[in-house]
Amino acid sequence: MIWTTWWAWLAGALILGILEVVAPGVIFLGFACGAALVGLLFAIGPVGDWLATSFPMTMVIFALASLASWIVLRQVMGKRQNQPKIIENDIND
Repeated sequence: MIWTTWWAWLAGALILGILEVVAPGVIFLGFACGAALVGLLFAIGPVGDWLATSFPMTMVIFALASLASWIVLRQVMGKRQNQPKIIENDIND
């Protein structure tokens, strides 16, 4: 099966990384990091063998890794430019 091949996950991560350059927004980059993590897990012997037995578990790990990397990237990259700025203090206080 192609979903158990480590290089397919890394190739998918590369494609998603290129897609992030074409359509910026730090959306595809989270998925690329998740795919790269799953690809690296498949490349590691015992972990990849355990992971290859269950397609749903592979998808859960991919989804959780993508979500975690998206949250981290969102914190690192900061807020978007088009979001309104919330001013907490009044200049006259």
